[in-house]
Amino acid sequence: MARRTAGPPERVGALVPAVLRDLGLDESARALRIQEGWERAVGAEVASHCRPIALRNGVLEAHADSSAWCQTLRLRAPELLDALARTLGEDAPRALWLRLGE
Repeated sequence: MARRTAGPPERVGALVPAVLRDLGLDESARALRIQEGWERAVGAEVASHCRPIALRNGVLEAHADSSAWCQTLRLRAPELLDALARTLGEDAPRALWLRLGE
């Protein structure tokens, strides 16, 4: 049996996406990476009013905290998708579905 040499400890958060990918749960891993990069991609103001909830077949569902923010973000969806693509690369969603939520 091969023995693993000790190296520096790894953050559990850094290991989770790789484990999910190994288990065939790549979209779940992708959703996690989107959630981790959300504020960096969309900015603090948008992130304070809207959060990603789920990823299904490349479509990101996000909940806005008011109807005004939901409408504003629907109008800005192409801009938000571009920002996500710049920040997340291949992990970026292909579409954004916004709804009023908690």
